Amino acid sequence: MRIPLRQQLPAALAAALTVALPAIPVRAQTPAANTAPAPERVKDVPSVTAVDPAAIKPGQILFTDHRENPSAPENGLIPYLDWLKVRPAEATALAPYPGYKEPDYTVTVNGVTKPRHETLKVYVAEGRFVVPRPAEAIDLQAFANLAFVQKMDPAIKHRAISAADVTPNKDPAAAFAKRPDRPWCEEAGACIESRYDLEGKLPLGVKLANKLEEGSAKKIAEFVSFQSELRVLGPDQGAALKALTKIDTSVTGGLEQTIFWVNQILRFGKFLAVFQPMPNDPTKTVVTTYMALAIKGDVLDRKAEYARVPVLKNLLPAQVLMGNSSFNTGNSISAGLPVYARNRIAAFADALTKR
Repeated sequence: MRIPLRQQLPAALAAALTVALPAIPVRAQTPAANTAPAPERVKDVPSVTAVDPAAIKPGQILFTDHRENPSAPENGLIPYLDWLKVRPAEATALAPYPGYKEPDYTVTVNGVTKPRHETLKVYVAEGRFVVPRPAEAIDLQAFANLAFVQKMDPAIKHRAISAADVTPNKDPAAAFAKRPDRPWCEEAGACIESRYDLEGKLPLGVKLANKLEEGSAKKIAEFVSFQSELRVLGPDQGAALKALTKIDTSVTGGLEQTIFWVNQILRFGKFLAVFQPMPNDPTKTVVTTYMALAIKGDVLDRKAEYARVPVLKNLLPAQVLMGNSSFNTGNSISAGLPVYARNRIAAFADALTKR
């Protein structure tokens, strides 16, 4: 498989593309905020599972993304193999499929073909909130469709596709992204292809890099496209999900969106929401949400490239990914992973409340 030019370009620029992540709903946020929408709306805690669900205030969301030092460049990112060892229940539930491994494939550079192993680093955010009605009264099918996704973020455009349109299902060069047990989207409530156009200064960085690479056959796109499947999880998966949430009531169901193919930098992503009756109060539902995003490790390894170009100096990968760059902007996912994750969880909580 020949590496596309966009994967050969410096990681400093690739980070501009990495922030344009999956088509999961996001709420408006100013680029400078990088915090919860309001002090009591989204409350940062060291661990959401350590807080008694009964102590969660109405309308409040507990949130953690494992960042003890938010200003540190890669704080909150964990190597994929470490993730499997340190947080095994989380990795089991949030990997694209059971037994997922870091990709192995062949690459051709300057006419030479050789095997390549790709390392990944993962960002995980976790949220928890309470819905004031019984779990069995929540219709998860109402959220597992294209129409619901389309309403959540106007900056991202979506269209339905079939399993036959899914890139890993049909392209031999994408075989490393195939599910071993079934084709992607075969069991999905919705199979979605999405496009996000880069916002703010990010397109300027892409234009400059493309000019510097003038004469090359391929150019970096000023958009990110990605494919995902959205499906409802049944109570039969409750044992694994209870091990994750650490709430000792039955799991009535879950909602899962898996991003399995992206045209730029990101390898996979997953949003998962787990629904359980409130302990000692079945008239309420505890919803625990997770967002996992896996980024190619080499994006973060080459930090100094393009530093000589003034407009790209603030495009260091970790800065952009973690929302600490002047290039973070807009009302959608270009704000960086922490803002994106907070707003995604808050948007989902609002949608559940309104149903």
